[in-house]
Amino acid sequence: MKKAAILALIGVLSSAMIAQAQTFGADPEYDKSLILEAQDPDRKDYVDSLYDDAQKLQKLEYTVGINDVLEISIIQPDELSKVVTVAPDGSISFPYIGRVHVTGLTLSTIQDFIQNELANGYLKYPVVLVTLQESRSRNYLVYGEVQRPGEYAIGENATVLKAISMAGGFTKFGSSSRVKILRPKQGEKGYDILKINIKDVMNGDADADVELTSGDIVIVSEGVF
Repeated sequence: MKKAAILALIGVLSSAMIAQAQTFGADPEYDKSLILEAQDPDRKDYVDSLYDDAQKLQKLEYTVGINDVLEISIIQPDELSKVVTVAPDGSISFPYIGRVHVTGLTLSTIQDFIQNELANGYLKYPVVLVTLQESRSRNYLVYGEVQRPGEYAIGENATVLKAISMAGGFTKFGSSSRVKILRPKQGEKGYDILKINIKDVMNGDADADVELTSGDIVIVSEGVF
């Protein structure tokens, strides 16, 4: 990717991503410092750093899906806040502008669209904020030797340990060293298998606690007695 293209990508993503970083548990000041640091022309790895930071910023973008719960707030000229759930047809309803199709769009895109629509004859210089209140379109499955096997929505920083906790913990037969994730392969059938040792996580190895993605299946097997 050429330098000009990368700079353009950084410019587009940075303002929206920093504003949304807290929604996903990120530190906006940290992300801002990444951008400022990467724009230092004296750095030897200037272009590589810009590209890496663009990738990090892109990962902060959440794409809205059906059943997600959004909070839409008008900050000015008059304060108004509404919590909406994305309907099965992929739309939401908001005062003044009616129904808006939002599935497949990022929060920043929805925010800009609503703000522009409100400014088109409804409100003077509106400022709108759209945040994700609850993710219900992205789910994972916990199966096997847990108290409450089933499907769960991916919350903020969902990891294997959190998933097992949400499912009520291990049964008396469940083994903390025999946990695995079945992760759907991208663009093809089948799963990648990630073996997890919860004992390592509980002993302080944070890297062993893998973050879950939509469609993951967490399987807890029986211990060997």
